[in-house]
Amino acid sequence: MLCSIRKTQFLNSDLSTVWEFISSPKNLSAITPDYMGFEILNDPGDKMYAGQIIEYYVKPILGIKLHWVTEITHVKENAFFVDEQRFGPYAFWHHQHHVKSVNNGTEMTDIVHYKAPLGFIGSIANALLIKYQLNEVFTYRYNKLEEIFNAS
Repeated sequence: MLCSIRKTQFLNSDLSTVWEFISSPKNLSAITPDYMGFEILNDPGDKMYAGQIIEYYVKPILGIKLHWVTEITHVKENAFFVDEQRFGPYAFWHHQHHVKSVNNGTEMTDIVHYKAPLGFIGSIANALLIKYQLNEVFTYRYNKLEEIFNAS
């Protein structure tokens, strides 16, 4: 069974500024908790594009370093992009990033559909750990984006 996470927030900035930030792979580490040990292995450049491969290490559980490869599969400038896992810790990973102009700012929504690995054991791990950790990571991202775009 697929699991999902959805987070929406208001950013006190214009759409093009928000898009410029979130669509640069080089900004991923700025919105990822330090304990995740996030490390990009290839040079993704400054701007994402459909078909782009991003390869990195991440330490999601107990400091164990995992190799993760995602592909940017869809990009619509100033509207959304999608990253999908090609190799990594999940049986399935599909992450949508949506932005739109709203009154006096930008609304950003992350939607993740994922499936833990290892069948029944993965379902137990998701119930006990994975879903909480993913919510923690996306709460961290929410708070970092608040600091970047909504700080007075």
